[in-house]
Amino acid sequence: MADIATGRATEMLEIRDFAGQICIHPTHLSNTLKLTTGQSPCTFFESCIMDVTRQLLRDTARPVADIAANLTFDPSNFTKFFKRFEGCTPKQYREQEWARHRTETSETVTI
Repeated sequence: MADIATGRATEMLEIRDFAGQICIHPTHLSNTLKLTTGQSPCTFFESCIMDVTRQLLRDTARPVADIAANLTFDPSNFTKFFKRFEGCTPKQYREQEWARHRTETSETVTI
């Protein structure tokens, strides 16, 4: 994910890619993760994508469409994906976070 976020990679790895790196069958990897953690590999992957997305939306002024493309999403699918997990659109999230940050960093002067 770090390589995707920084633009050093242009394709997301899939479960078969990870399984190939450790020389096991993708189904075995998926079943083992599910049995061990109680969650599917997709859950971990989606969580990681959301963490990276939240960081990019908070810490950069890059357009949402640019972030979506960088994370290998079509912009409309990216918005649907993000909203499913966060409950708001990427633009709304960014605006809320920036407003929260401004509120936290503004100093109140009392005389």
